[in-house]
Amino acid sequence: MKNNRIILSALLIFFVVVSVSAKEAFYNVVDFGAKGDGKTNNTKAINAAIVAAAKNGGGTVFFPAGNFLSYTIRMKSKITLHLDQGAVLIGDQEVNGVGYDLPEADAWYKKFQDFGHSYWKNSLIYGDSLRDIAITGNGMIWGKGLYTYDKPDMKGSGNKAIGLKNCFNVTIRDISILHGGHFCILATGVDNLTIDNVRADADRDAFDIDCCKNVRISNCNINSPTDDGLCLKSSFGLGYARATENVTITNCHVYGYDHGTLIDGTFKTEFKDEDPNAKHSITGRLKMGTESNGGFKNIAVSNCVFEHSRGICIETADGGIIEDVVIDNITMRDVTDTPFFIRLSARMRGPEGTPVGVCRRITFSNINVYDVGGRPKFPEVGAGMVMGIPDHYIEDLTLSNIRIYYRAGASKEAIDKEVAQNVDMYPDPYRWHSLPAYGMYFRYVKGLRVSDVVLRYMNRDERPAFVLDDVHDAHFYNIDAQKGEGAPQFILKNVTNFSTHQVKGVTDTKVDKAEKKEL
Repeated sequence: MKNNRIILSALLIFFVVVSVSAKEAFYNVVDFGAKGDGKTNNTKAINAAIVAAAKNGGGTVFFPAGNFLSYTIRMKSKITLHLDQGAVLIGDQEVNGVGYDLPEADAWYKKFQDFGHSYWKNSLIYGDSLRDIAITGNGMIWGKGLYTYDKPDMKGSGNKAIGLKNCFNVTIRDISILHGGHFCILATGVDNLTIDNVRADADRDAFDIDCCKNVRISNCNINSPTDDGLCLKSSFGLGYARATENVTITNCHVYGYDHGTLIDGTFKTEFKDEDPNAKHSITGRLKMGTESNGGFKNIAVSNCVFEHSRGICIETADGGIIEDVVIDNITMRDVTDTPFFIRLSARMRGPEGTPVGVCRRITFSNINVYDVGGRPKFPEVGAGMVMGIPDHYIEDLTLSNIRIYYRAGASKEAIDKEVAQNVDMYPDPYRWHSLPAYGMYFRYVKGLRVSDVVLRYMNRDERPAFVLDDVHDAHFYNIDAQKGEGAPQFILKNVTNFSTHQVKGVTDTKVDKAEKKEL
């Protein structure tokens, strides 16, 4: 019995110590003076809770149910911000220059990227050179007072929901973000980053992952009608070129519905991209670029759904190397311009002497797309677009097991329209208002494999399914592409080492060299 009493006493002491330790590691912002009344600005109280937790070696700063207004929240290492169900962290509106932290001082390299990629301090939640941090919970971040555009001359203004720079071991999980300003999440130079089960209803970009390594994005719902949804970048924002690499994106949905209708569950489409007088075009897509100084390596995207948005863009314009990218098991519906756009160009916004970039070893597989392109603004745009520039080729591209239904509807006159080079321009599909193919257009490509592809159009189209211009070592296998009466299946211009096998409507063909040829 004596031994039992000793054991029970020891267990009691253990549980008391654990209970006290747990309490000390848990910091309720209300205990530091915060009020969730939707009226009180709680910046000082929230930051006081973070400072207290950091002094004790870290812990969880807890937001109970309520509406908590705040300006810049300054994260520290080993801190978790946890928003409980019903908690809303609201970005307050600045008043007479009082508000968010001022952006960083200008540096010489700020000219090499957009304003938004040069500053982090003017965010609702901000962290620099931190490690082991998290933002979690079933609550919501509402950037009500954040701007969607750059206001460098307005003191106290903020334009990002979450801005992180040079951080390590970061987790963002389960939260919702409404109205994130210019960026819902801007992560630059952040390694070991996990974003999981996050709902973002953005009025500009949703997630911008810039110069980051070892990134996992999964199970996210993203609505971004007027800008990019899920965007990988590799800017010069750190003052040097750094690749975004080792990234997996899986089980995500990307939309372009009206702003706010993801969070409220209505998924409205009052804005119609078909309106030729519309001030903007529906965006909401997955993109690598356009900021591309450092390049992209080892990127895998799988099991994603795109709806009422654009498709997938892979772009290097500023000297970065894109290599080893896999896009697999994707379904898209109601795609407003092109299902995929792969572009190597030479905007060269970076230090003088930087060479033109490289784009190689990219695979698209198991892609299903319905209702692509053919909008009144650009009726002849909708084909998949793969384009390098003279003397700089996209290399080793594989497209397999792909089915696409296009709106189409262009006449054969579109075949003869000049396709602009746009070598040094901002790389985006809207730069090309007309394409000579309804299905896939390739220019300046070496090493092309296209197999198990089905192409259909919903409106009569007199263009060929495929146009190849300055393409070398290209092979097409098991292709079933619809074509209009009298229209060729392929147009070849300056093509070498080309072959087809089991292509509907075309006898198995091998072409060693063709200046211009129709099949």
